[in-house]
Amino acid sequence: MEVGRPGTGRRSSMSQINVTPFVDVMLVLLIIFMVTAPMLDQGVTVDLPQVKEAPNLQSKVEPLVVSVNKDGSLLIGTSRITEISKLAPVILQALKGKEGREVYLEADKAVPYGRVVEVMAAVKKAGIERLGMVTRMPEE
Repeated sequence: MEVGRPGTGRRSSMSQINVTPFVDVMLVLLIIFMVTAPMLDQGVTVDLPQVKEAPNLQSKVEPLVVSVNKDGSLLIGTSRITEISKLAPVILQALKGKEGREVYLEADKAVPYGRVVEVMAAVKKAGIERLGMVTRMPEE
């Protein structure tokens, strides 16, 4: 007795997978990622000074980046710091639990030298021994 042959009056089981719900879910996820991806790439625009020969600093972990904008405002990552006196505690909090205690300083080339030195002193006050200055190669 054969099961599931046409014309025998018996029902055969369907052995195909319905992929329509899977495709619907994938399209929704694709749309979500397309909408959120541009929001993840937010940075701070700093016009870095150009230096021909600067040593590259090798880092095993992602360093903490302190940025000084053209107007002298301070940022750690994308978080704005209102006063320089609050910089050291924020750095200590950001580096808490990390093995590498490195800080990179990005300062716009239009920032007065005195402001950069103040930021460097605040980083030193936080107990950071390794401070790297971020520059870019000149365009030729």
